[in-house]
Amino acid sequence: MFHGAITALITPFKNGQLDEDALRNIVRWQIDQGINGLVPVGTTGESPTLSECEHKRVIEITAQEANKAVPVLAGAGSNNPIEAVNYSEFAFQAGADATLHVAGYYNRPNQTGLYEHFKYVHDNSKLPMIIYNIPPRAVVGVDVSTMARLAQLPRIIGVKDATGDLTRPIRERALIDKPFNYLSGDDITAVAYNVGGGQGCISVSSNVAPKQVVELHRLCNEGKFREATALQDKLFALHNALFIEPNPAGPKYALSLLGFCSEECRLPMVPLQDSTKETIRQAMQSLDLI
Repeated sequence: MFHGAITALITPFKNGQLDEDALRNIVRWQIDQGINGLVPVGTTGESPTLSECEHKRVIEITAQEANKAVPVLAGAGSNNPIEAVNYSEFAFQAGADATLHVAGYYNRPNQTGLYEHFKYVHDNSKLPMIIYNIPPRAVVGVDVSTMARLAQLPRIIGVKDATGDLTRPIRERALIDKPFNYLSGDDITAVAYNVGGGQGCISVSSNVAPKQVVELHRLCNEGKFREATALQDKLFALHNALFIEPNPAGPKYALSLLGFCSEECRLPMVPLQDSTKETIRQAMQSLDLI
């Protein structure tokens, strides 16, 4: 179901409130640019500082505007499995195609606890699930053996891998014998991850340069890794610039330059320094984005 360039959408704000018109425009533009999928209310969508009502509304708007033109992978993760089920059930009702789940942060469960968390959500929801493995944010990571065990559950269909370990798709494929979505969570290493058996990336940079990121993953899918690497080199300055300061302040500023939304984030995210803004601007100019 999921492959190629899948945008981890920002959540636009205006005067402290969800900017619904901006979100609709961004989703439509992403689809017009050829994006392969959309992820509302992930980390880049500032899910920790959205209210429950806002969280659900972002999923609802994204699914409405996508209208099945591309798959929607709704962020539904929580360190509270009951809350994760609640968001998963809403995503099903709203018309999302699958859910993205992270666990572990603050609770710090062991591998058995992680497995039981995801199994509980699986057994009490309806949509396919992708596991978001991001130890830098969640403190604990999902081991290869645990991922293989989770893959035995029928509706756990893939992983968003932000471990930084490029051997993961190779080691996981050795233990998982069903069709499984292997998606990178890191733009900079996405080509290398695809060489190891990955099928795409849940991308931050595609908020800003969707057409170019789609092309990169098309080249990977066709086995044209030399050409993909050349394009990755061109995109490197943008990938790097967007993460000089904590995400999503970078992509929000970039989208403000494109006229889609304000650069407004919610605390504890703060506005970018002028030097970072200039670096992002230069990276975008080098790609003829502005």
